[in-house]
Amino acid sequence: MAFFWFVFGVGFALLAMAAGVTVHARRRRAYRRVPMVDDALIAHIIEHGEVRIEEDEPLDLDVIDDEEERFWSESWDEPQSEW
Repeated sequence: MAFFWFVFGVGFALLAMAAGVTVHARRRRAYRRVPMVDDALIAHIIEHGEVRIEEDEPLDLDVIDDEEERFWSESWDEPQSEW
């Protein structure tokens, strides 16, 4: 019985370490995507009053408007009461 608990504990520890490594890797990837504000960027903002950051994919506002209009134009069924 002691062998079972030893193997169980080792397996659980390995799973916990794997989860920690996965979470750490996801946080590092998310941190890289965040644009960093440094002194040069602040100086540019002060000098020009604006800053432009290039996005990976620019948003298509016409598509967004169409989807919003479609969403709000849908009919919604009232919830059925079981009373």
